[in-house]
Amino acid sequence: MTHIMGKATKIRLFDFKSPQMRTFHLTWLAFFLAFFGWFGIAPLMVYVREELQLTPQQIGSTIIASVGITIVARLFIGWLCDKIGPRIAYSFLLIGGSLPVMGIGLSENYESFLLFRLAIGVIGASFVITQYHTSIMFAPNVVGTANATTAGWGNLGGGVTQMVMPLIFALIASLGVTSVLSWRYAMVVPGVALFLMGIVYFFFTQDTPEGNFSDIKKKRRLEGVDERKGHTTKAFLSAVKDYRVWALFVIYGACFGIELTINNIAALYYKDNFSLDPKTAGIVAGLFGLMNLFARTLGGYFGDIFGKRNGLKGRVAFLGVVIFFEGIFLILFSQMGSLALAIGSMILFSLFVQMSEGATYSVVPFINKKALGAVSGIVGAGGNAGAVAAGFLFRSNPNYAENLFILGMVVAVTSTLALVVRFSEADEKEMELEMEGALSS
Repeated sequence: MTHIMGKATKIRLFDFKSPQMRTFHLTWLAFFLAFFGWFGIAPLMVYVREELQLTPQQIGSTIIASVGITIVARLFIGWLCDKIGPRIAYSFLLIGGSLPVMGIGLSENYESFLLFRLAIGVIGASFVITQYHTSIMFAPNVVGTANATTAGWGNLGGGVTQMVMPLIFALIASLGVTSVLSWRYAMVVPGVALFLMGIVYFFFTQDTPEGNFSDIKKKRRLEGVDERKGHTTKAFLSAVKDYRVWALFVIYGACFGIELTINNIAALYYKDNFSLDPKTAGIVAGLFGLMNLFARTLGGYFGDIFGKRNGLKGRVAFLGVVIFFEGIFLILFSQMGSLALAIGSMILFSLFVQMSEGATYSVVPFINKKALGAVSGIVGAGGNAGAVAAGFLFRSNPNYAENLFILGMVVAVTSTLALVVRFSEADEKEMELEMEGALSS
């Protein structure tokens, strides 16, 4: 493994020994399982709806709650990463998050189910730790690719759960358990997986290439370095005051927020608009999520390529272009009247959605290095804010095609915000020096 200042300058997928690559693999796996727990109940909602007698509006409220609470959680977890480090923060989130995932089976009515969905939504903050941890483990020449790949492979959990949870339910039901109890027992599986992953993360990762936050702070104290109290809060406030962070907040809402929305409505859209049976509609809708296997990585990879050639402004320019084309292909998708054209345009739209997400987090690590957690958290929260806004649109208007057209227009216009994300000459020079060091090592 080649390193610069402790950071890995190459991604070696079959390296499980170095702390950088071990972190790479455990972060995407942790995020994958977090997504599995976060959306585990979604494919079982047909049984929950029947048992708890939920109305469409109540179901809509539980969906909004599950992504809405994540906005607050992502803001807090970013600050926490800067404070105590990603290793303890992730372990705490995974173990704590496993409890409501397993506990949702105790729901007896709409109100209790809503509260569990709200609590489970906190697990969505795992994305911020994933991006934070890979950002401090990888050098500038590959950090965009590393961030995009760990996030993309983690996002696959949202698609896999659509296929696996019904199988777990069917397996439990085949043992003679009633459907009333089967969906409840099924949710114990992702809960246990999250709990065990929290333990693994604690013992097999470290906060930085040099070691854990606690060890580094202890070493600095022994060396007589003065650690100012309140520096984490000051760093957080500096991120809050940076207009570029809020521009990326909106941009991320226009890509990841749209992805979450499509995950929630795609199967229903295909069923209603193209008269597909639920199983076929689910398979077609699943194609959208499967693009995470490589599309988000492409966004980070090309972000790194443009960063090598044109500096930080190159990364931002690429982000603006892919966000614009995301909007164009979403508009196109909304207007397709035949199934074949709808699927084709959806795949192109999906490609640019996920490339936009990867491109966003190829820019994030360079905004404010002293407040990396805060910036990652705020921008990540933007994704869920976008999903909540879109959720209210779909809740108020039953015409899904019309809603998708509106969202496409909004996304295309949002691409102009990339113009306000600018860097100083000093920032460009610093990144250029780091890049030269990474490429020469």
